[in-house]
Amino acid sequence: MRKWLPIVLLCCAPLLADTYDGPRPPKPDLPYLMHADDLLATESGEAKQDDRKGDVNYVIPGANSAVRTPLASPAFLILTDQLQADRLQLFRLQSKNGQREVLIRRRNKLVAHPIRLNVTRLDDNLYKIEVDEILENGEYSLSPADSNQVFCFQIY
Repeated sequence: MRKWLPIVLLCCAPLLADTYDGPRPPKPDLPYLMHADDLLATESGEAKQDDRKGDVNYVIPGANSAVRTPLASPAFLILTDQLQADRLQLFRLQSKNGQREVLIRRRNKLVAHPIRLNVTRLDDNLYKIEVDEILENGEYSLSPADSNQVFCFQIY
C-alpha cells in the first residue's frame, strides 16, 4: 500500500488544482488589459517597417493609443488561437510627427530591447501576461516575434 500511495497522489494532483474562474476575453488572439474584473481590448494594428541608412524602424499611425491604463505594471489576458502567448514581446514606443515608432536596429546594432514579460497558462489556450517591471508613462506595444502585428496601449 505504501508503494502505491505516492503514485496515486501524483495522479490526483492535477484534479485538485484550481481552475481559472475570472473574466475571459471575448475574442481570440487579442490581448486584453486587466482592470480588476474588467477587460479592455488593446489597439490592434500593423506596423510598417521603415529602412533608412542601415536603420530599421517600425512605424504605427497615430500619435497616441486610444487604449489607456493607469497601471504601471499592467497585466493582460489572451485567448490564443493563432498567436503564441510566449512569443509576444513588449516595446516602448516614441511619439514623433503624429505617429508612434520604435527604432529596432541602428547600423547593424540592436537598439530596442523587449521589456521582460511573465506568461502563465491559466486554462486551455488562456494565458495571463504580466510585465516584470514598473513602466513609465508613455506608449507601448505588444508584438509577436517576427511579425509586424501590434497591440498598442498607453500608460498615463
